[in-house]
Amino acid sequence: MTLKRRQHSAQSKAMIALEAVKERKTVNELAAEYGIHPTQISQWKRQLLEGLPELFSSRRGKRAREEEALQEELFQEIGRLKMELEWVKKKAAQFDHRKARAD
Repeated sequence: MTLKRRQHSAQSKAMIALEAVKERKTVNELAAEYGIHPTQISQWKRQLLEGLPELFSSRRGKRAREEEALQEELFQEIGRLKMELEWVKKKAAQFDHRKARAD
């Protein structure tokens, strides 16, 4: 008999990790309450604590702006390349048409 792995939503992971951070109950008590292995709760707690500083970091906004600028630049490049491709196709069709007349 195979057991199917349980999948937890990000919201439930955050809620359980937050309860572990509050330390009102032990990790073992939380594990028994939610039916999750204590090691898993400890991992979620560690991930929560490691991710919190980035939440309040000013670099996060800067990184998002840089990514948006890069995305905009790439979209412009795509547009330019599409226009160039259409121009080359048009010229190639004209060249093929002239060559067919000459034959």
